[in-house]
Amino acid sequence: MSETHGTVHWSELMTRDVPKALEYYGAVCGWRFDRMPMPEGDYHIGMVGDRPVAGIVDMSMMDEGTPPHWLTYMAVDDADKAVAQTREAGGQIYRDCFDVQGVGRIAIVADPTGAAVGVITPSDEPME
Repeated sequence: MSETHGTVHWSELMTRDVPKALEYYGAVCGWRFDRMPMPEGDYHIGMVGDRPVAGIVDMSMMDEGTPPHWLTYMAVDDADKAVAQTREAGGQIYRDCFDVQGVGRIAIVADPTGAAVGVITPSDEPME
């Protein structure tokens, strides 16, 4: 296993009020934000100095019953293997593995207790 396997890799806030979240985390955490355009809408990266610390995304496309929430991504050496292990352990797969160039291979799962978590095999490629 790599030394990052099993560590918290990233966290992102899913919210329906991105401007209010940007204002709040800017004031409380001192973050500035870099905007990354995506097909689904802008992704906002919270920055401390030059270091990215978290993402903020508009969740309007999700079911209205889903409340705003933070999602944590755990680094794993093999996202596909982590999905298979999740199934074997009795967890759920919310979104099977997909690739994001320059970010990594990602899946959204729920552990056997029902808690949602992202798994990511981080990419070594730079983002374009």
